[in-house]
Amino acid sequence: MKKLLVLLTVFFAVSAAAFAGTKEGWEVELRQLSLNVTSTEVHNSDENFAESRVKADSQTFIQGKLDFAANYFASKLFWSNTIFGEYGKTYIRPVDKDETITENANKVLFTTDLTYRLWKVENFLGGFEAGPFANVGYETQFDNSNGYPLRKVLRGKAGAKLFEGKYLKELYAAYVIESDYTYRPESTNTAYEAGFRAEKEIRDGVKFVAKGYYRDYQTYTEEKISDLDYEFEGEVRLDVMLWNNLSVAPFLNYYCASAQRFECVAETWYTGISISYSTFFKKAVEK
Repeated sequence: MKKLLVLLTVFFAVSAAAFAGTKEGWEVELRQLSLNVTSTEVHNSDENFAESRVKADSQTFIQGKLDFAANYFASKLFWSNTIFGEYGKTYIRPVDKDETITENANKVLFTTDLTYRLWKVENFLGGFEAGPFANVGYETQFDNSNGYPLRKVLRGKAGAKLFEGKYLKELYAAYVIESDYTYRPESTNTAYEAGFRAEKEIRDGVKFVAKGYYRDYQTYTEEKISDLDYEFEGEVRLDVMLWNNLSVAPFLNYYCASAQRFECVAETWYTGISISYSTFFKKAVEK
């Protein structure tokens, strides 16, 4: 992971700097506003994990998700601002027992990202742009109804990425520094991270979407039992357009995490159908 980050950074640094972007101006997009009905299987869960997704039971649940982006394209810079939120509860109805309700998703993430548009590839993997980037994000939760402290993490990243391709919407490697204010005293953590987002139109009205990330934690200034060793999330879905911007999508989501203090890899599988809405409020100007 560290070698990949160094190689990408050096590669972009020595590339020809003469580049003019193909888009200019603001682009505002609602990527996804969805309602998911899923079936969940949880393995090796432990109550000490901070992530809600690995503390759910195996059952059917309902979940809402929002993914919104406001991006600005300048001749040499790409400025991206995103809001991501997901919230869900599980309703368990065991035989001859009272209904119980558990929380299966509870996350809000705000990010702002600045990328230098250094390089452009025309005829490889459908074409893409590339360059070094830095971003700042704040991760929290809607509420702390699960009895745990409200998650509050300020996270900064710096690295290199490929972006705005026909198929490859984002591929990056970065060094991460985060300040975790969930517990007192707060902790400053470091990690390496890689992630991607890709899309491919299968036919008119049908699109395959895949995304994921892997974060490998390196150091903690304050060690806690909830500290993660690494975490990974991946999702694939098939968006089938129903009418205008409304689509239905069968999907598979996988999340796993390993803690530093105990030998356990907790896993959560989400499978189900998502009904979602997406649209462009404003598109950037193609040059």
